[in-house]
Amino acid sequence: MPRILIVDDDRALCRLLAEYLQREGFVVDLAHDGETALTQLRNPALRPDLLILDVMMPGRDGLDTLRELRMQHRLPVIMLSAKGEPVDRVIGLELGADDYLSKPCLPRELLARVRAQLRRNTPATAANLQVGVLRLQPGDRRAFIGEQELVLTGAEFMLLLALAQRAGQLVDKSSLTRIALGRELERFDRSIDVHVSRLRHKLAEASEQSPRIESVRGSGYLMIAGTP
Repeated sequence: MPRILIVDDDRALCRLLAEYLQREGFVVDLAHDGETALTQLRNPALRPDLLILDVMMPGRDGLDTLRELRMQHRLPVIMLSAKGEPVDRVIGLELGADDYLSKPCLPRELLARVRAQLRRNTPATAANLQVGVLRLQPGDRRAFIGEQELVLTGAEFMLLLALAQRAGQLVDKSSLTRIALGRELERFDRSIDVHVSRLRHKLAEASEQSPRIESVRGSGYLMIAGTP
């Protein structure tokens, strides 16, 4: 059964979400601060398949915890943030969160996000793909620029794969949100824009010959193979 770690200092909310997810067939662990969460992540026996992480916590907050864990772990992370903190959502995505959800949230909606992330992180069956110097291996979710492997989150890999499969074609944000995040595009949702920004940085850092991701204002993005 998939293991989920919920990290939130709201103990009542943790118990509520844990009971709901357990009834849906998940193993759920709880932590109420960032340090405890990072300690559990270092234990292979307790390492989760997905992390639900609150932004506002005493001591090491969610953003600092996310920054630290992304140095070593690629597991999917769903951030929980209060509705009045849109900046924290963007920062969370920039630090490597895969998705976010506003608090208070319905357990049923969180369940849908969890299932979408876990489905997206199941090994794909598509054939290997090459776009210029970019090579993608969907079977084990690895991406290379030449011989250099890119360190990507699950959302970043799926976004890169979607654009590479349609290289030279415009892909709208709604489609990219469904493919990369497993949900519908929401009003004022900047998730895909932030993920694209991170991808651009990683591709450019890897090589000047990397494919480029071009934006078409108000429409979406397309990938253009780099010059050999």
